Amino acid sequence: MNQQIISNNIRKLRFNAGEMTQEELADKVCVSRQTIVAIEKSKYSPSLELAFRIAHVFQYPLEEVFIYHPEADKTKTRKKCK
Repeated sequence: MNQQIISNNIRKLRFNAGEMTQEELADKVCVSRQTIVAIEKSKYSPSLELAFRIAHVFQYPLEEVFIYHPEADKTKTRKKCK
């Protein structure tokens, strides 16, 4: 099973924001509801701009909305960094 490189807390943050719907969040960040669904399910990684817009809606730092898992990012196609 592939481990996800980037996960997110969007569903939890929506719930904590007065049970905001996916549609309401989508309207606030100018994307479709289907885009929010895909991001929440980690099937789509948002652009950096969209990630910042989502974090801004919840008034949280980007790294509290999206979590990068470096241990999952070990593919043979990526160049090794020193």
